[in-house]
Amino acid sequence: MRKKVDERIRTLIENGVKTRHRSMFVIIGDKSRDQIVNLHYMLSKAVIKSRPTVLWCYKDKLELSSHKKKRAKQVKKLMQRGLLDPEKVDPFSLFVESGGLTYCLYKDTERILGNTFGMCILQDFEALTPNLLARTIETVEGDGLIVLLLRSLSSLTSLYAMVMDVHERFRTESHSEAAGRFNERFLLSLALCKACVIMDDELNILPISSHIRSITPVPVKEKAERDLKNLKEQLSEDFPVGPLIKKCCTLDQEKLLLRSLMRFWIRHFVVSLAARGRGKSAALGLAVAGAIAAGYSNIFVTAPSPENLKTLFEFICKGFGALDYKEHIDYDVVKSTNPEFKKATVRINIYRQHRQTINMTCFCPI
Repeated sequence: MRKKVDERIRTLIENGVKTRHRSMFVIIGDKSRDQIVNLHYMLSKAVIKSRPTVLWCYKDKLELSSHKKKRAKQVKKLMQRGLLDPEKVDPFSLFVESGGLTYCLYKDTERILGNTFGMCILQDFEALTPNLLARTIETVEGDGLIVLLLRSLSSLTSLYAMVMDVHERFRTESHSEAAGRFNERFLLSLALCKACVIMDDELNILPISSHIRSITPVPVKEKAERDLKNLKEQLSEDFPVGPLIKKCCTLDQEKLLLRSLMRFWIRHFVVSLAARGRGKSAALGLAVAGAIAAGYSNIFVTAPSPENLKTLFEFICKGFGALDYKEHIDYDVVKSTNPEFKKATVRINIYRQHRQTINMTCFCPI
């Protein structure tokens, strides 16, 4: 049975795309998983780029395996038990099979730092901590979605008394119970957040705050767009700044790129401080590509794991593309041979002007 989706949901997603801000949806219900497909479809229609990638974080168990062959066996068992009709197409199964999903246990979330996703799904609320929330949510790009899945609740206030996994470390013989202060503050902050909507597993919005009644389309910030466009036009003829600055999405990224290149040329340090998810890695990757074009021979990048540098190396390659560098002709990308790092990039060798190298250094074998 088809049902018309509340216009406020689509409007909130489109507003996030226009302002390049994240939007958050809290879905309550045992079938909340099925609505992920619809939210992802609405996001794909709103953004003018490739299909958004998805990060799925969980405690220890997924309803469907993240391994393709295991997932096929699970579907086969469901069909044998009569729980899955092979003639009816399951949208969620198609969504999982379509690719673009990255699965991550909460205990392994350090590996996703430095990566960028279009959508983040968080299940198993009882396993969340403030650190995990910050680590996962801030991998989402500016116009992406954050989806929090909750099981059926008689009332939202029942979250206040929910026993969290982290409470175990605070229990002692003299203090057998821990007060869940984080849960209450988290729920109150969601109610105050104008970019957050709480709804059930049929996409019915729950009116927990007054701002939800009037979610209206926001106008595009014309001044910021105009300043961004003017700066790109002014520097379009300068090499290597002109081609690289066209890859920037915000005025802050353009300023960081310009300052970085100027400091590189006069042999000074560059320090960039900003909240996670603001585009530092992207701007730094473009700046490294500019430094290579300026003649720097050796550039070293350090990180706890090669997987943390995925976005940096991605934008280095985008910068090379803007500067008309051709892979396998002007440069080669070297991947890690360690299976734990899933073929993450660890080095780029450049041959166009002279032998140049961008090398990743860390405290673990690559």
